[in-house]
Amino acid sequence: MRVSLFIPCFIDTLYPRVGMAMVKVLEKLGHEVDYPEGQTCCGQPPFNSGYWDEARTVASRQMSLFRDSEIVVSASGSCGAMFKKFYPELFQGKPEEKEAARLSAKSWEFSEFLVSKLGVTDLGARFDGKVTFHDGCHGLRELGTKQAPRDLLRAVKGLELIEMKEAETCCGFGGTFAVKFPQISTAMAEVKCNSILETEVEYVVSNDSSCLMQIQGYLDRNSPRSIKSLHIAEVLASE
Repeated sequence: MRVSLFIPCFIDTLYPRVGMAMVKVLEKLGHEVDYPEGQTCCGQPPFNSGYWDEARTVASRQMSLFRDSEIVVSASGSCGAMFKKFYPELFQGKPEEKEAARLSAKSWEFSEFLVSKLGVTDLGARFDGKVTFHDGCHGLRELGTKQAPRDLLRAVKGLELIEMKEAETCCGFGGTFAVKFPQISTAMAEVKCNSILETEVEYVVSNDSSCLMQIQGYLDRNSPRSIKSLHIAEVLASE
């Protein structure tokens, strides 16, 4: 299968290792990986802020870029939800409505693609350490991704998965939300990170690097001990 990667802006800029880990996993499974280099922002910031005309301008370019892709796999639950759930809403009643629906139908979040589309849970990975998993809001609530990442992590040799009490609680990032309401955002991060600390794990893993950026930022400033955040692709690519 030829898999086209959709790599969100912040991963491309700040966490390129996540994209490289995805390539390693997919090629290990025997798939051809394509990265359309012209890809840009999915349009989520203007969409969430109410600037839908501007969001359509950005989204139209993305739809054109991935038009001929067989399958599109995203490194982010939030940006992946933009393709999967919000493009059809954004272009409802517009000339691009059918194209938005076609892109939605072939778009997958990374962990869900591995488990639900490919039927794979054990990738032969090894990762020694205690891990807890954070459910990003878009991945959980918009895409319904809950079990797939856990099935993948439980199959990793040497990894002990310990669930935190606040696994489904928002980390407080929310893109522009963290900028507009920094005090609320920080208070939400405190709740999330205190729950992580209670598990006494060494790593917090998620399928959304934007959440991990928020969580790691709070932990670096407030945690009494070192906890490292990792995208699930990085764990699955380990040997």
